[in-house]
Amino acid sequence: MLIPVLLFFGIFHYWPMYGVQIAFKRFSPMRGILGSEWVGFEHFERFFQSFYFMRLLLNTIGISLYELAVAFPIPILLALMIHEVSSKKFKRTVQTVTYAPHFLSVVVLVGMMTTFLAPTTGIVNHLLDWMGLNRISFMTEPAWFKTLFVSSHVWQNAGWSSIIYIAALSGIDPQMHEAAAIDGATRIQRIWHINLPGISSTIVILLILNIGTIMNVGFEKIFLMQNDLNISASDVFATYVYRSGILGAQYSFAAAVGLFNSIVNLILLVVVNLTARRLSGNSLW
Repeated sequence: MLIPVLLFFGIFHYWPMYGVQIAFKRFSPMRGILGSEWVGFEHFERFFQSFYFMRLLLNTIGISLYELAVAFPIPILLALMIHEVSSKKFKRTVQTVTYAPHFLSVVVLVGMMTTFLAPTTGIVNHLLDWMGLNRISFMTEPAWFKTLFVSSHVWQNAGWSSIIYIAALSGIDPQMHEAAAIDGATRIQRIWHINLPGISSTIVILLILNIGTIMNVGFEKIFLMQNDLNISASDVFATYVYRSGILGAQYSFAAAVGLFNSIVNLILLVVVNLTARRLSGNSLW
């Protein structure tokens, strides 16, 4: 039963790593990977000295930290609230409503945002106009990009991300709540001293995984939301690799940028995992 899984990771994750060496070469499709000229760290030096490096780094880290600060705790709060609901019918309704957006494609989501936030026909700007406020071109103003990106991510994925926390909460012994209630503990105190410690290991593991991918903001959604007017706030490593590698045919340079991104993620993952293991005793390895 493990063979299909091993084949998947071997073919699609490990075998392509053979091509990483083009980041250190001046790759030519005519010569192939092995026949291309070795240039060492030339592409990395070019990238670090380029005008785009700081913009890409600040945008990528800024969006990721914003997303981590907002999108990570909300599923935990949602799971805690759903767990406290006594009505099974209401609980199922809330779960269905919050899970449903996860199954929308990114293209549909960005299309909805474009429609609702349109400066002339969008319902949001109609409401702003009705309240006597100025209309805002949300999708083209750089200042709004990060907020729109993160808020739409929360709306689409908060319910789905809460499932694992709800599952962890269901494993907490109900007798602990009964004993605490007899001792006079309020519901908030039971949540703080029983529920949160009960899912702390799950929270730490998911936090490690999230921080380990902090440089991978995601290409599809940013690419769909990006335009010439908001590119100063929306340009990240993934979109820059696409422009350089696919559109510009600078395969070696794009590979160097992508490799740098992956190495930073690996370092962050190892550091955060070690820190979590020392502070809480929970870690991936």
